[in-house]
Amino acid sequence: MWSEQTGVLQDFTAYDFDGPGVNLTGGDRAEQLKAMHASAGYFRLFGVPMALGRSFSQAEDRPGGGQVAVISNGLWKSRFGGDPSIVGKSIPLGGEPYVVIGVAGAGFDPDPPADVWLPLQADPNSTNQGHYLRAAARLKPGVTLPVARAHLAAAAQEYGRKFPGVLGPKETATADLMQDTIVSNARPALLMLLGAVGFVLLIACANVANLLLVRASGRKREMAIRAAVGANRGRIIRQLMTESVLLAAIGGGLGLLLGFAGVRALLAMNPGNIPRIGEAGAAVTVDWRVAGFTILISLVTGILFGLIPAFSATRLDLSSTLKESASRSGTGLRQNKARGVLVVAEMALALILLAGAALLIRTFVALHNVDPGFDPHHVLTMQTSLTGARFDQTANVAAMVRQATGRIEALPGVETATVTSAVPLEANFGLPLIIEGRALNGPAHGGVSWRYASPGYFDVFKIRILRGRAFTNRDDGAAPGVVLINEGMAKRYWPKQDPLGQRITIGKGVGPAFNEPPRQIIGVVADVHDGGLNRDPFPIVYIPLAQLTNGVMALNNRIIPVTWAIRTKVEPFSLSAPIQREIQYVDRDLAVSHIRSMDQVEAHSTARNDFNTLLLTIFAAAALLLAAIGIYGLMAYTVAQRTQEIGIRIALGAGAGQLRNMVMRQGMTLAAIGIAIGVAAAFGLTRLLASLLFGVKASDPFVFVSVAVILGLVALVASYIPARRATRIDPLVALRYE
Repeated sequence: MWSEQTGVLQDFTAYDFDGPGVNLTGGDRAEQLKAMHASAGYFRLFGVPMALGRSFSQAEDRPGGGQVAVISNGLWKSRFGGDPSIVGKSIPLGGEPYVVIGVAGAGFDPDPPADVWLPLQADPNSTNQGHYLRAAARLKPGVTLPVARAHLAAAAQEYGRKFPGVLGPKETATADLMQDTIVSNARPALLMLLGAVGFVLLIACANVANLLLVRASGRKREMAIRAAVGANRGRIIRQLMTESVLLAAIGGGLGLLLGFAGVRALLAMNPGNIPRIGEAGAAVTVDWRVAGFTILISLVTGILFGLIPAFSATRLDLSSTLKESASRSGTGLRQNKARGVLVVAEMALALILLAGAALLIRTFVALHNVDPGFDPHHVLTMQTSLTGARFDQTANVAAMVRQATGRIEALPGVETATVTSAVPLEANFGLPLIIEGRALNGPAHGGVSWRYASPGYFDVFKIRILRGRAFTNRDDGAAPGVVLINEGMAKRYWPKQDPLGQRITIGKGVGPAFNEPPRQIIGVVADVHDGGLNRDPFPIVYIPLAQLTNGVMALNNRIIPVTWAIRTKVEPFSLSAPIQREIQYVDRDLAVSHIRSMDQVEAHSTARNDFNTLLLTIFAAAALLLAAIGIYGLMAYTVAQRTQEIGIRIALGAGAGQLRNMVMRQGMTLAAIGIAIGVAAAFGLTRLLASLLFGVKASDPFVFVSVAVILGLVALVASYIPARRATRIDPLVALRYE
């Protein structure tokens, strides 16, 4: 359908993603490679040069087109030593020989990453829909995205008429820019962090502008003298702007030095699912573009925030300024109006950041208080790819799993072991559901999440059996088909009756691999938050591994690896090596990879939210500190400028409390205005965080009251210190103050 749209698309390709990998055998130890199946146009579409050889031909991309492979530049160098004669040689992948026809050029970093590419060899006559593919194409010159979408939607309608029942009533075809697709999940968080960085930058700039205003105010007599001896206003502005830009450039240079360390520290904390950052953050560096942008921003901010002080310092009445003493120039709140506005802006921006950080902290707490429905502690997981024709037979896989889990369970420190298509908190397949005996208004009664597992699954994860029983070794291919469901599914489809004994058909219409007799529900288990801790449990079915059809087993092996899960009595990773040895004792060609504890899996499920919370908290803390410095600086300067006035007040009998209240009232007035503006702005801006929140509303009153109180207390302290200093002024010294 897509490839036929030659009027709007060119260089079409299809490829799978996040696949099971493939085992590179033949050496001392099998190695699991990241494999991708791609159609013939893949390398041409993405502009990948070949370091050696060539990419797939159209003939090789057809069913039965031969077993050929293109390997990555990294694999060529690390495993084959950069052998220039590798092209034309056979390498054993999954126990079968594949001829290497090409080596991809250096620097190609695909998403998802791959070590080896195999031809997709899609059958155009197949009705099997059990595949997960990405399709990519380049728009023809002059074709816009809306035009391409219109053509694809029309093509989908024609496809639905040509092949009835293949597309659902709401299914269609569309197109999106690839860049948008890659960053779609991370876009809200990245935009939020970009906004946070911008706010902190504005607060810092406001502080710098305040400092420059203070400096310019103290130099009014100097500027007046320069003007009196012939310097025009433009010359004075240029001098002040030069000083401002020079300070900004020095600050930008120091910031770059700190940035080198800061970037590495942040990458060390990143959740690992941020797109395009490369292995261990290798693609994110402080390169010439970042350095240039930093210097440019520094210069622009130096110019913009130096203009106000420069124009303020040159707007002079020469006669009055030359007569005025330095101590009296620029005194009082009226003369500090510009500085006060900047402090108000700082307070407002700081409150917005504090509100966002507080909402994410509440989300962090809520997520970590969710009962996941299973026990993640003392569970080790690892994956293997079941590639090769022998693993297309369910009986062979079940026999291997029984032997391997038996050997693993015999290890000291192991309680029980199982094999599954996916562990809790990770993605499942969605399949249509038909309940036997109920009338149908469409192709299915609904959809469910689907997962297979070997006996011991519910013991490993300590998922409670609420009714009925779990799988046993007797639930094999010769026994009647059975299934377990979760409580959420029982409540949705059997709200007023017991689902035990009911018969259901799963996956009908997806393809011939799923054509199987109905299964009987033999048990109901507790709900597990499989879609993530921030999502309600959804209906899920558990199928015994030994009862999968051969077609489903072969299809799964092509799409996903199998996952081993082992509950231990000791620290899980201490048994990693013995467990791997037992698996490879059963089959030496099985490569083990992706070794994690379930504690790590649970932490990874909330890692992006935790990372966002950490970053925004850091930015909010920086904003709070800068705002405190800003209000403290303004009040300290005001006290210094009003020293003579305060001395006179003391000489006339003003008490320490009156003076302290006078100074603090000025500071808290500015803080209150800033807090009020910040609360109003935060009510609107925090709604942009709604997609990142869990267990708290974007307009949560507790958050807004809390951050307003915190910011008010910080402002109180920042105002109190200069106010206290004002009460200690010696009237005799103050009256002589210049």
